[in-house]
Amino acid sequence: MPASQFKHAVVIGASSGIGEALARRLAADGARVALVARREDELQRITAEINAAYGLDRALAVAHDVRSLGDVPELVPEIARRLGGLDLAVYAAGVMPAVGLDEFDTAKDREMLDINLLGAVAWLNPVADRMARLGRGTIVGIGSVAGDRGRAPNPVYGASKAGLHAYLEGLRNRVARRGVTVVTIKPGFVDTAMTRGRKGLFWLIPAERAAEIILAKARRGAVEAYVPARWRLLMAVVRAIPSFIFTRLGI
Repeated sequence: MPASQFKHAVVIGASSGIGEALARRLAADGARVALVARREDELQRITAEINAAYGLDRALAVAHDVRSLGDVPELVPEIARRLGGLDLAVYAAGVMPAVGLDEFDTAKDREMLDINLLGAVAWLNPVADRMARLGRGTIVGIGSVAGDRGRAPNPVYGASKAGLHAYLEGLRNRVARRGVTVVTIKPGFVDTAMTRGRKGLFWLIPAERAAEIILAKARRGAVEAYVPARWRLLMAVVRAIPSFIFTRLGI
């Protein structure tokens, strides 16, 4: 479904970063957008700015913590009803707390798994079911290049994104024959609150540019896309490096 036809969209994780940029871009393109996030103050601010710029009914705020899995089955049809349909769903919620190389903090690990992976499953399962029954729709999951290899600095963040990639692939294989497109997005370094202040970043792009690329990929019905595209070649090299080298270098 071309982006110009994305008339009714939900963005989960829309209070900052890529999710916020996607919500703003979709609204600018003429879509009605439901912004879902747990930070209600930020959510209300962004929604008000969108509506002030594009019309009072362009955006609606839905305060929700993605760890509240049981709320989602009721939220999905309610959002679709309020929007007047649901053509596009983007799961952009994610956390990456700082983790020391000698730190083994299960609480942090669980937070990443709950938000980065389980929240995605809780939201995209009912969305996929709805779209499959209607025979149309696009689902976009925001993964990460970090999911391509297991690395020492943050093993569980990478695992949560690798799990998301595998889930999206399985979901795609399940619903493609029903007319539903599932797009896996693997961003590199994007200038957001998650990456701000971290050292050693390169090829850093603004969230607005990432959103532009992501929507272009969704428009074309891409299966998987690195953002920006040059990460594909780099990650092909990274995936080819033998694991013992990662172990020896502690990377």
